[in-house]
Formats: sequence, C-alpha cells, structure tokens
Amino acid sequence: MQNIGSTILRVVLGFIFAVHGFQKFQGGISYTADFFDSIGIPGFMAYVVAIIELVGGAAIILGFATRIFGALLTITMIVAIFTAKLSIGFIGANGLAGYELDLALGAIALYFALAGASSFSLDSQLFNKE
Repeated sequence: MQNIGSTILRVVLGFIFAVHGFQKFQGGISYTADFFDSIGIPGFMAYVVAIIELVGGAAIILGFATRIFGALLTITMIVAIFTAKLSIGFIGANGLAGYELDLALGAIALYFALAGASSFSLDSQLFNKE
C-alpha cells in the first residue's frame, strides 16, 4: 500500500510541476523573466526554472532520476518562498497567494529527494532502485 500511495503522490507532484513549467512557456517566458527581474533574480533564470519544472515534473511522473529532480524542485520552492512569497505571508494578502502551496510542494519534493521513487517507477525498473 505504501508503494501505491507514494506513486500517487509522485504522479500528482510531477503533474503539478510539469503544468507550471509548461504554463511559463505557453504564456510567454518573457513575462516570467520580467517578473524575476522585478524581484532581483536574473531574468534568464526563468528559463532554468521553467525547464526544471517541465522536465523535472515529467521525470517525477515517470519516476526517473527522482532524487535528483526532487532535490532541484525542492530548491526551486525554497527560492520561490524566500524571494517572492515570504513577504506576502503564509496565507497571502490582497488577492495574492501566500507560500502555503510552495511549502507543501517543496516538502513533497524533499520527500522524494530523500526517499526516492517507489517500486512503481523507472528508477526501480532500470536501476533496481527505490
């Protein structure tokens, strides 16, 4: 049962990140780059983040390089919290989302960075890893 629960959590996490990464490209990555510049992060990092979210999300869904992408996505969420969300607060204010979702996604990504994927994953099938 734990493998099933872990697999469901991994697929949902991967889907959320893949959609967010895709949306950054779909909506025009320049908007994200401009936002990054406005909060003091070099605009080119928008491409890095979008690729990590899109490719990392897909890899997490498949359970491929789960620990690596889990770590990268954890770092992404930590940076998002401290650069863009912390000043807004946990719940948010004035119609802006707080950092509660970023914290939850980061914690789940950290779980996979530490624990790896379940036996229902490419990591397990290709490398006999969990």
